[in-house]
Amino acid sequence: MVTKWTRIDRRIIPTTCYYWLNGRCNRNPCRFLHSKPPIVTKTVNCNGGRKRCSSSESEENSLTKRAATVWIRNSGDCISKTPLVEPSQTSSPTISTQVVGEVSQTSSHTSSTEVVETAESSSPILSTAVVEVSQSSSVEVSQSSSATLSTELCKYWINGNCVHGDKCRDMHSWFSGDRLSAVTNLEGHKKLVTGITLPVGTNKLFSGSTDGTVRIWDCHTAQCANVTNLGDEVNSLISEGPWIFVGLSNIVKAWNIQNGSGYTLEVPNGRVLAMTVGKDTLLAGAEDGVISAWKGSSEANSPFKLVASLHGHSKSVVCLTVGCPNKRLFSGSMDHSIKVWDLDTFECKMTLNGHTDIVTSLICWGNFLLSSSLDCTIKVWAESQEKTLQLAYSHNVENGIVALNAMTDAEDKTILFCSCRDNSVRLYELPSFTERGRLFARQEVRSIEKGPGGLIFTGDGTGLVTVSKWSEEAKVEAA
Repeated sequence: MVTKWTRIDRRIIPTTCYYWLNGRCNRNPCRFLHSKPPIVTKTVNCNGGRKRCSSSESEENSLTKRAATVWIRNSGDCISKTPLVEPSQTSSPTISTQVVGEVSQTSSHTSSTEVVETAESSSPILSTAVVEVSQSSSVEVSQSSSATLSTELCKYWINGNCVHGDKCRDMHSWFSGDRLSAVTNLEGHKKLVTGITLPVGTNKLFSGSTDGTVRIWDCHTAQCANVTNLGDEVNSLISEGPWIFVGLSNIVKAWNIQNGSGYTLEVPNGRVLAMTVGKDTLLAGAEDGVISAWKGSSEANSPFKLVASLHGHSKSVVCLTVGCPNKRLFSGSMDHSIKVWDLDTFECKMTLNGHTDIVTSLICWGNFLLSSSLDCTIKVWAESQEKTLQLAYSHNVENGIVALNAMTDAEDKTILFCSCRDNSVRLYELPSFTERGRLFARQEVRSIEKGPGGLIFTGDGTGLVTVSKWSEEAKVEAA
């Protein structure tokens, strides 16, 4: 029998017939092997293939030895450094090993060869359900093999051609984690979803996209109730009270959903990439690096009056948030900096220079400011005794981060949502940064919004809005 050989890591092993594995080979003789090849232990690359794992035990335990600290104000006026997470609470990364034909239980590294991937299978994206969480949409992850399963989504399963089935080393699910489940998908947008918002007191969900539309979804039926075509890319979308604000190029559209009135607010230059509201002030960050501020007005032609233009960033402003001590404004930019603004005087009070790439998202958690960047870090900033913000802790992620959001669950624990450039959304429990699960998408998730009852809304680059649920209790696998 003629056997085809493939070179892997300087060793020669035969290639098994694909059709024989699936019981469909009708060639006799066949030039491929009709049996399993010799077992060759191989090590999966960590960090998505960008960095090699080290067989050094000291590197494997580096996470437990890393001093994670955060500035915490004591009862007095002094500032002390306190561990953010106890070493015993931080688990070392699980290294999964791949064997040609079967999964090895080896706990140590045996080689640094690349994993050879073959054809693989699939199921469609999450089936559309209506608002109620279905038991059939629970995460299907084998608990018995969790120690060796990869946390990467199987790309062959996504495309419907994975042949390994339950034995595949990669995930065949859009979720990982025992508290995540699917609710429904909202399909309609054709391009990147740039904003999702749920106005308080309504049963409607608003979503904006670079396809130039804003869609209104009925939360009871999960159906699109209305589509508004704005003729320009929607770059940002937020709500405050009865108002919906849509960031376009050179303008902000303001709609009052109670009386149906609409207004156009002019922005100096470029696309409006970020918006927020604080201290009764609407703030919009634009492509030219300028932040425009409007306050309420009694004028008949517009209820908004431009009161200030905040200059300081040298490149586009891509994220804004208001909060933390003294209700200050925080802005993140493509110039890699974070600026802190006084909302009474509209003056820049300080500049934070900790990131080495675009600052993509900012959120306030208690008295802490959390920032993310394409430099693959989440940074925690805390106020010092001198009333300045100082870097308290930096959490490293394998991929660049594009969006953050957070929610408090029924157990009063804060869950941080971290969208990465590998098309995943990682869920961390604060303050320990213990990973609690992941959501996966076909393309990058740029919009994350929390809803009532543990609902999570995410919008990705394909235009899909996915509704998921964080359950109060872990799902119990049926016997």
